[in-house]
Amino acid sequence: MQQSERLLPFEEKQKTKKILIKSEATTDEKYGSRPESRSTEELLKRGVIILDKPSGPTSHQAADYLKRVLHVSKAGHSGTLDPGVTGVLPIALQESTRITNALLTAGKEYVCLMHVHQDIPQEKLMEVLNKFKGKITQLPPKKSAVKRQLRDRTIYYLDVLEIKEKDVLFIVGCQAGTYIRKLVHDIGAKLGCGAHMAELRRTKAGPFKENQAFILQDIADAFHYYKNGDDSELRKMLMPVESATQHLEKIWVHDAAINTMCHGAFLKVPGILKFDSDIKRGDIVAVMSLKEELVLIGEAEMNSGELMKKEKGIAVKTLQVFMQPDAYPKYQ
Repeated sequence: MQQSERLLPFEEKQKTKKILIKSEATTDEKYGSRPESRSTEELLKRGVIILDKPSGPTSHQAADYLKRVLHVSKAGHSGTLDPGVTGVLPIALQESTRITNALLTAGKEYVCLMHVHQDIPQEKLMEVLNKFKGKITQLPPKKSAVKRQLRDRTIYYLDVLEIKEKDVLFIVGCQAGTYIRKLVHDIGAKLGCGAHMAELRRTKAGPFKENQAFILQDIADAFHYYKNGDDSELRKMLMPVESATQHLEKIWVHDAAINTMCHGAFLKVPGILKFDSDIKRGDIVAVMSLKEELVLIGEAEMNSGELMKKEKGIAVKTLQVFMQPDAYPKYQ
């Protein structure tokens, strides 16, 4: 199987996703700002950067290093990686740090080196690994951020890349909150000989991939050039806050609906122009302007069918507002 075929659930859905049009409208270019046209200064205030976390520091320390490198006051990471684990660590900057909440529940992908404690026939190894695809039950490790009780998690794919004696290199796509170290331990128990995680690298975190990640030194160099008048390299690294919503279902709204939502109002049906076709009640959704700006993240109160049929009612309950109030005018 080619790696391009290994898709997390939201990536699979994106292949067939459709946008349903409820009504037509245009946006006034005098207000708001398209993500791709924002200045480097704006991206440093409301942007995301994907750090290729090195082995050694905690995720919190890595975010703190980046904060100092970029001379920003706040930087928040999404999805903790253990000190010895490397790879994709999304870090939101300044005013965008709350977007990390939307990434916590997104699927992840890892490449893991597992060391099996005895020689195991390859046929038996593959048979056992196949039993860990789909829904599994895990007991989080003693040192974890969640209550230590059995819980179900889903393994979307688990493919062996290479076997060399007792070392097994595999790639795994999994539901958020899956502990790979514990997965390896449980595989070893099922094999009857034990196994431990020798190395681990995260290659996907929600919509972000390994090829979008940068090491701290390269980020520091890019920032140095930026301070000396050349922002070309830094702009390749900085992404608008909207990039962290790629895995969410979306609803696009009329300019006239935006300002009231920025002041705390829930999204009502009359303000909706178009939306993704597979929204379900209770989904976390991104409410967008027609310029593809993130207005807010909220919880869907209607599914796509209801959004199309109904003419009134609350469509989305606001969880977090991201657009600044009065970026769009108050319409009568």
